[in-house]
Amino acid sequence: MNETIILVDINDREIGTMEKLKAHEEGKLHRAFSIFIYNKNQILLQKRQTGKYHSGGLWTNTCCSHPRVGEVLGEAVHRRLVEEIGFDTELTEVNHFIYRAVFPNGLTEYEYDHVWIGEYQGDPIVPNPEEIAETRWVTIDELETELIEHPEEFTAWFITAAPKALEAIRERISD
Repeated sequence: MNETIILVDINDREIGTMEKLKAHEEGKLHRAFSIFIYNKNQILLQKRQTGKYHSGGLWTNTCCSHPRVGEVLGEAVHRRLVEEIGFDTELTEVNHFIYRAVFPNGLTEYEYDHVWIGEYQGDPIVPNPEEIAETRWVTIDELETELIEHPEEFTAWFITAAPKALEAIRERISD
């Protein structure tokens, strides 16, 4: 986790940089993104590896990460999608939000999270084993039920990001 991330203000304006672990130890607001890949009415989820620095073993969106210093957000999402799940597709930013979550290990996730969606094109799914324990496809209706009945099985950001992404995906698949 020896990488530098971009610190931002509440309007997503860059205000500095910080080593990733230190930013999470100090609870600094930083730029992030969450990608949701869909295929018709299904969403591709990943379960984070148990060894992750936080939220290990929890279900979340297809890909989530931080842009590198000097990296354009629109390039970062494609780079990271390939690194985490093994394929790329056209992506569209559909929303953004700020959330803050404190974890039992003392780390704080405080992010300005950009929500992106993309349609699955049938490429092989090759999860990065350092990041992802498993993947699964779930229908939008099933996911909404799971979020209500078992929110503890999902990452903190996913609870907020999912409704924003699902709304945009529903609009796309109904056209």
